[in-house]
Amino acid sequence: MTATTELQGIVLDLPDAEYRQAPGLSSTGVKHLLDSPARYQWEQTHRTDKRAFDLGHVVHAVILGAGLDVAVIDHPDYRTKAAREERDEARAEGHAPILRHEWEQVEVMAAAVREHPDAGPLLTGGEPEVSLFWDDPETGVRCKGRLDYWHCSGVVVDLKSTGRTADPRRIDRLSYDLGWHQQAAHYMAGVEWAMGERPRFIHVVLEVDAPHFVSVVELDDEYLADGAADVRLATDAYAHCLATDDWPAYPAGIHTIAPPNYAKRARALEIA
Repeated sequence: MTATTELQGIVLDLPDAEYRQAPGLSSTGVKHLLDSPARYQWEQTHRTDKRAFDLGHVVHAVILGAGLDVAVIDHPDYRTKAAREERDEARAEGHAPILRHEWEQVEVMAAAVREHPDAGPLLTGGEPEVSLFWDDPETGVRCKGRLDYWHCSGVVVDLKSTGRTADPRRIDRLSYDLGWHQQAAHYMAGVEWAMGERPRFIHVVLEVDAPHFVSVVELDDEYLADGAADVRLATDAYAHCLATDDWPAYPAGIHTIAPPNYAKRARALEIA
């Protein structure tokens, strides 16, 4: 077993449980900090188990050939006590539970990725589930990340499964809502720290619903710069909260809000 205090740079073959136990600010932590430091602190001690997370874990395990072990629950749904107990036992043992019919769905999803002319090659010839540890040069904050797929040539591939569209012409909203730019910037900073060169970061996006269309997208430089600015803000806030032991939630007061820009654009299109 690798001592977590000695983990540094790119680490291969580190079990998922050891990665999760290792200290460090992750990309998920960055997102929670940007909501509020109080959100980050709460999430550290409150585990959230959701079926959507289970499906995502299983998709990763099957397509990447690494990650959590899969436990197929041989029930049609979770309405019975026996099915729920099997699911909870699987989670407690560190497995990703999935119903039989969902498992069959995942196999079809995996085939869609492997057969895609761009996604398939991107997810071969490299290393899956690669751990990454580094110290932020400006604050000294310990950071970490878990790369879905790493090519030593300097390419990071991130696998996303979504219940929304994977259409590259319409995926900008989804990517922003879920903070893909923040995750990419966080991981790219870690790889650059470890390797001395800035990597490419590519998303393979897979639709959960049949017929399971796949797309491959890459965020442009402006988008990545926005993500890096967010990561900088979150990392600085984290360092301050650690130093002061103060983890504030949302600011007090009555706040005036305006409609988002996409709503304004939608109205303009309707009028036109």
